[in-house]
Amino acid sequence: MPTRAAHPKARASLLAALTATVLAATGTPALATTDPGHPMDRAFERAAEEFDVPRDLLAAVGYGETRLDGHAGRPSQANGFGVMHLVSNPSHHTLERAAALTGEPLAALRSETGANILGGAAVLRGYADTLGLDAGDRDDLDAWYPAVARYGGTDGPAAALYADTVYTFLADGLDTLTPDGERITVTGRPVSPHKDGIAAADTGARSADYPAALWVPADPNNYATGRTAAIDKVVVHVTQGSYAGSISWFQDPVSEVSAHYVVRSSDGQITQMVRDADTAYHARSANASALGIEHEGFIDDPSWFTDSMYRSSAALTAHLCDRYGIPKDRAHIIGHSEAPGNDHTDPGPYWDWNRYMELVGGTDTGGGSRDGLSFDTYTTQRTGSAGPQVKALQLLLNEQGYPAGDADGTFGTATTGAVTSFQAARGLEADGVVGARTWTALLSAGSSPVLAEGATGEDVKRLQRALTAALGSTVAADGSFGPATATAVRSYQTSRELTADGIVGPATWAALRAGR
Repeated sequence: MPTRAAHPKARASLLAALTATVLAATGTPALATTDPGHPMDRAFERAAEEFDVPRDLLAAVGYGETRLDGHAGRPSQANGFGVMHLVSNPSHHTLERAAALTGEPLAALRSETGANILGGAAVLRGYADTLGLDAGDRDDLDAWYPAVARYGGTDGPAAALYADTVYTFLADGLDTLTPDGERITVTGRPVSPHKDGIAAADTGARSADYPAALWVPADPNNYATGRTAAIDKVVVHVTQGSYAGSISWFQDPVSEVSAHYVVRSSDGQITQMVRDADTAYHARSANASALGIEHEGFIDDPSWFTDSMYRSSAALTAHLCDRYGIPKDRAHIIGHSEAPGNDHTDPGPYWDWNRYMELVGGTDTGGGSRDGLSFDTYTTQRTGSAGPQVKALQLLLNEQGYPAGDADGTFGTATTGAVTSFQAARGLEADGVVGARTWTALLSAGSSPVLAEGATGEDVKRLQRALTAALGSTVAADGSFGPATATAVRSYQTSRELTADGIVGPATWAALRAGR
């Protein structure tokens, strides 16, 4: 989370209230048991019924904002509270709006999950009423898109980016546990949101400094043009909020904070907001000489720090180090907490510095190979995605004869066309979205040798990658068919109603290549 240096227009009290938030971690979270009463699910149902807002929409908004974690009433970077991230700052007052609409006290809206979810539903319904949605419209999930865009607290392409993220969760579905161990699910379904009047998220605007990143400029009030010192370090931050919400906050002129780059948790997408040559307000005394990278999430919840995020961010940091001659060591790649004169604690105790520095230095030993194709998980990729997994996707498509253009890590028009053609050829839904089925089909493409325990080589590695995508759990792509790979093969065969003999023959290869 960023801090800035004082300048003539600084408002010290505002900065103290809105940007000095720290979520102090108190050790590894205990494993929670599921509450049979399902209090959060009941809260979503109650709020949906009271304000006629689709229950799944409320859950998707809450998940996108906070991963359904209210953080015990502690505020986010933008001074937002609770599962639904009700905000109270000089530009946005959804917390106060929720109080007026529900009659709930501000204290309850900040710290009580049921009241907070009710408040989020009330605010969404208020936006729907302003937009003229009638009862029939409110029954149509796709009609809520403009109201969701307003909920993000910004305008233009950034608003579309926020709403697109929510609708991605609706399309892909959710199956997640709250911090209290309650399971919350949203069934995936086709979505076709009504985007009339909403400027599209401009995925064609690319960073001039790092072409794999999107370009969404911060408000000029939130950074200084030029620098007074040479660039000599990279500072790692955690947003204490969502990806889209942080982009919105850096575009808000009252925030007077920013970072050069923001990285998304789910797929490692990167947005640049301040040019490298300019001074972002993110690390006080280090601002003049540092590049700041924000990572979506909260420091007390390690689930935000995904393999995709680590890899994408590390590739960016390695690029910046190479470009500006920054040594790839912990004296020059530091956390916000390590910057001189700061009182912040991000990235916190759950940020895996060993893993990150291995990736930055090209010595990845943390569960993936250095072949550019092997990952601990394969996340959904679509138009606008960016990062190492998009590059892997492009390499695979080009290898299979589906021209995806340069393997530049940017999911653009050529990649979308190649994905669609591949999907159609394999009998998959030709929607241009690379989910588990398309990943499985791509990763398994090639010859069909019979493989069994004891086998080694590139064909085994290809099998291990495909199993990781198909099963949704990591099968180490080390090229050695050992007991763990045999167990994964039998698990796959059983779940696909194949002969569960642990031997990969024509039938198993055919199922994998079909994306089953």
